[in-house]
Amino acid sequence: MMTQLLPAIAQGVGLTLYVTGASLLFGGLIGLVLVGAVRSPVAFVRGIATLYINVVRVIPPITWLFLIYFGLPQFALRLTTIQAAIIGFSVIASAFMAEIYRSGLLSIPEGQREAAHALGLGTVTTVGHIITPQAFRVALPAIATYGIGLLKDSALASTIGVHEITYYAQQGAKQTHEGLQAFIVAGVLYIVISLVVALVSRRVDLRLRRKIGVA
Repeated sequence: MMTQLLPAIAQGVGLTLYVTGASLLFGGLIGLVLVGAVRSPVAFVRGIATLYINVVRVIPPITWLFLIYFGLPQFALRLTTIQAAIIGFSVIASAFMAEIYRSGLLSIPEGQREAAHALGLGTVTTVGHIITPQAFRVALPAIATYGIGLLKDSALASTIGVHEITYYAQQGAKQTHEGLQAFIVAGVLYIVISLVVALVSRRVDLRLRRKIGVA
């Protein structure tokens, strides 16, 4: 039975990766803006960014999905299930990624910035070539961990009709009346994808360590 369920449920792997990857990408880009706002010298900007991050993080992901997919049509903004899922998860990812970036930046000693300025390096050069590469290496394990968590959260997209892994597992369970086997297959697929992500992030981390000379 599992040999029949596997190809049926595996149909959702592509969309699962697409939703997860797009959400992590957009959330990561918005997170860069947020972390810049949090570190802004303007108190009002810092306050708005901090409020956004705190509010987004405490609201459950499924609530965001329902607010976006079922709520926005009331304002004449209709989205497809995939669009709603990506927007919802991007909003969530932006808050968490901002905190990850902030932790990475805080790990870099202030002395390195001072040394760079003492050598006559500009702010852009200092941030782009000295601070950012080190901060990214420090933040990479946390980014990978969050990415795996986002992959698992993407299963919630099935509640609004996105045809990802969990959606096909539910359909397989209904058609075969083998719910246990269907969700075991889904669980194995999530585990395999998570292991691949962890392995890739580990290899990237090792390359970065060698490049910047960190043991």
